[in-house]
Amino acid sequence: RSRKSISIVESKSKETISLISSVSSFTLHSYNRQSKMNRVSSLGTASAIAHYFILVLLVTVVGFLPTTCTASSTFSSYQFHPSTQKPISLKSGLLKAISTKWQNANSLAILEQAVEDYNAEEIVASAHDAASAVSHRRLIVLPLDERFDPPAGVFSHGHVQTGDKMSLPREFWTAIQRQKAEVPWLFEVSRVHGVTGPRVVFPPGMDDPGLDRVVGGAIDFRSPSNYVFLPKWMMQALALKPRDVVDVKLIQTVPPGSAVKLRPHSSEFLNIANHQAVLETELKHYSALVRGSTIAFEYNGKRYYFDVVDLRSAPRGEKVPMAKVQDCDIAAEFIRAKDQVGKKKKQAETGTLYK
Repeated sequence: RSRKSISIVESKSKETISLISSVSSFTLHSYNRQSKMNRVSSLGTASAIAHYFILVLLVTVVGFLPTTCTASSTFSSYQFHPSTQKPISLKSGLLKAISTKWQNANSLAILEQAVEDYNAEEIVASAHDAASAVSHRRLIVLPLDERFDPPAGVFSHGHVQTGDKMSLPREFWTAIQRQKAEVPWLFEVSRVHGVTGPRVVFPPGMDDPGLDRVVGGAIDFRSPSNYVFLPKWMMQALALKPRDVVDVKLIQTVPPGSAVKLRPHSSEFLNIANHQAVLETELKHYSALVRGSTIAFEYNGKRYYFDVVDLRSAPRGEKVPMAKVQDCDIAAEFIRAKDQVGKKKKQAETGTLYK
């Protein structure tokens, strides 16, 4: 516990130093501007310096406010609540803005410390060997975006949201090396009961897939130690919001796939002359598939969505929740498009369905 307290104080101290620097720059800038315009006298100089040190003192006091002043103390330390993040405005005064900024930073620091402590105490300290100490982590989720797009010429370039790749901490690269894992390198992302925040409520017209775990590959290993960046479809599959907490682990037990059934959201995709060839090309950007998830392909600048309805493993064709598709001979089949299913149902309800 003392290590937690020290870490939180250190975090607040860093924030305080940053704030002092900001206030210092603001004060000196204001003073320089005033001196140029009004030729401030030596008495004015002394007054400005006195005001500067008063502000520094006030900022220091604010920086060491007790942690109980934040709303996050009423929630689980593993759950980050956007409601605790207040807008910062100088309209309410400089001290109010400083206090709000500290509270926002403190709320996030508590979450990061809880995750760091779990990884240190429950995973690393209890691991039976060096490989298992780095093959599993509890991480904070953030959305993957185009800033993670690999350079042109790299296979995943342009497929940040139309693939199953995530950005992971470098510990997982160490795990791959220590376990001598074979490609494709797959990582399971799972919700944690009592730790991950409540499932996101989807807007009308969107259904919660109801999944508690998904699997995917790595786009890189540059994520900070306590974070993982997931593509949009993964966050939707697990009903996550930014800064929810999940468990991530390197797995080598996903069976190779033999067949998959996909339901297009739009029948427009099936009107593409070579849609089967497009499917085979775009599936290469997925290392594995998860039954019940919704994945995306892109063709000619347009994005198409597909529900993974059924998955079969090789060689017996057993029904499985997830299966590898990379380096596998997998047969893909399309079933009736989602918009056609809705249209058929509507026609049946209105009595206009022809036999």
